[in-house]
Amino acid sequence: MQNVFELEHPLAAHHLSILRDTSTSPAQFRIQIQLLSMLLAVRATDDLLLTPSKVQTPLTEMAGKKLAQRIGVVPILRAGLGLVEPVLQLLPDAAVWHLGMYRDEATAMPVEYYCKLPSGNAVDVGFVLDPMLATGGSIKAAVAALKRWGVKDIRVLSVIAARPGVEQFHQDFPDVKIFVAAVDEVLNSHKFIVPGLGDAGDRMFNTQHD
Repeated sequence: MQNVFELEHPLAAHHLSILRDTSTSPAQFRIQIQLLSMLLAVRATDDLLLTPSKVQTPLTEMAGKKLAQRIGVVPILRAGLGLVEPVLQLLPDAAVWHLGMYRDEATAMPVEYYCKLPSGNAVDVGFVLDPMLATGGSIKAAVAALKRWGVKDIRVLSVIAARPGVEQFHQDFPDVKIFVAAVDEVLNSHKFIVPGLGDAGDRMFNTQHD
């Protein structure tokens, strides 16, 4: 699939297997999300632009480099919050905005309830964070919001995606890159990814029995 970048790394396979396991505790689930998010963020930032920068070391002045682009991080509430901290560890100067969406269980369509993107001065690169890309509806809505803001380079970070959702997403946004730890083949009748890992938000925040 074009513009889909799946992690091919032993650590990704290891941490993803723990994440999928139904016996994994919420605390460990959050740790696995963070570890995979870090791997995804490293992969998703490997072509960011740099500009020369003078650096004074303890011994001499040297030619260094620094990031040349303004970065925005946009987690989709609530599950996207679990991916934010690892990304900020790599990009501590990135700006963070939140988009609130939930899935209507009757229609499987996203419902937006919160959006605080500014009206101008768009960032150069925007990262949309959501651990699951199932139907792609919520992520499509988030990408559409970033495009209305004026962001030209939009990248999606998801831990697991479903092939049908990715294909549907790229019908609308073929230019947007998706970075994912794994692409599962199918959605079930309830639009959940199979084999997947269940509801990421419920498992992350220990609300699966509410």
